This record gives sequence, C-alpha cells and structure tokens, in this order.
Amino acid sequence: MKRLVPLWIAIIAGFAMLLSAFLPATESLGETFGDVFNVVAAIAFVLGAGSLAKINLAKVSRKDQGWGYAVVTLVCFAITLLAGLGKIGVHPNPNFAALPWSGDKESEGGLFAWIYEYGLVPITATMFALLAFYVASAAFRAFRAKNVEAVLLLSTAFIVLLGRTFAGVVLTGWLPDWASGLRLENLSVYIMQVFNTAGNRAIIIGIALGVAATSLRILLGVDRSWMGSGDAK
Repeated sequence: MKRLVPLWIAIIAGFAMLLSAFLPATESLGETFGDVFNVVAAIAFVLGAGSLAKINLAKVSRKDQGWGYAVVTLVCFAITLLAGLGKIGVHPNPNFAALPWSGDKESEGGLFAWIYEYGLVPITATMFALLAFYVASAAFRAFRAKNVEAVLLLSTAFIVLLGRTFAGVVLTGWLPDWASGLRLENLSVYIMQVFNTAGNRAIIIGIALGVAATSLRILLGVDRSWMGSGDAK
C-alpha cells in the first residue's frame, strides 16, 4: 500500500491536470488539484527547512570539515526566518491599519526586504561576476582548434566575448557605417539573436518532447523511479 497509494495519487492527479488544460468541464478539478499541490509544497518547505537545520546542526556538533560555514548558514537562516515570520520593521497595511502584522514582509523598510536588498542581491551579483571569469578561463582551456567544428566554436566564442566588452568596440570601431555589421558588438548581437536563438529553440523542443515522454511513463505507471525504488521498466 505504501507504493500503490502514491502511485495512484500521482496518476489521478496527473491526468486531472492534463485534462483540465484541454477540457473546460474539468477545469475546476484541475484548480482543485493545483490548490492541493500548493498545500503539499508548503509542507515540503517546512520539511526542507527542518532538514537544513538538522544537517547543519549535526555538522557543527561533530566539528566536521567546514563546520564554520554551517554556523553561518544556521545564523543567516534563523535571522531571515525571524525577519520574515515576525515581519520586523514592516509597516501595517493602510487598509488594515489596526492590524500590526497586515503589511507585506517584502515591503520597503522591513528587515526581510533589507536583507534581500543589501545581502542577497550583492552576493548574487558577486557570484555571477566571478562566474564570468570562470567561464572565460574554462573556454580558453577547453577550446582546441583541432577540427572545423572546434574552429567555428572558438571563433564564435571569441566574437561574443569581445563583442560584449569595450575592447570589441575599440578594435572594430574604425569600420565605416556601410560595414557596421562587421563590428564585433554588432556581430555579437547577431549571433545571440539568430544562431543562439535557433539553437535554444531546438533544445527547448527536445526538452519538451522528453518531458512529455517521461510524464506519460510516470502517469501510466511504467516509470516508478520517482518513488525511490530505482526500478524503471
């Protein structure tokens, strides 16, 4: 029963959501299952937070390698959780001024919004800025002009990288207006809008077909690996 009940729940809910997108008569049923999914997702968030605290507390208690990062994670987690749940610094909603907790936790002036604006956003920007250098160095090490395909890949990457910087403007800025399409900054835009878009669309179509095939295998009970058994017929 532990395996049969979740399997039938997934099959019934999956087909209900699928039919609700094509049959207007089943639209309300799909909305009902969508609400149930939101409830389950909220429970999963609570379980995930508990798992995060449990794993990091165990790492700190055992003094495992890198346990200091676990302490930072727990402290940041606790502060952010208290700021969001307690709505610290949040002003009441003007429509419900008598209720102190009626304001949005993400409104300006609250501690949660301050953490996001001056903590998470700078850290994210720093990580992506470092990622650009890692990508450039990895591309330099990985690209080897051993064949025609490698030469095309290396040339395209070179054009796109230079075209996105001021160096590309300086190197090809002397070209006349009738040859402006050959400037690196314009070539970079053309490659991203034409060739890159075509490749992305082909990949997305392939992903969509794969998702549809995998979904049908799950809905029909053929693939049961999602249940943790690891057996997929």
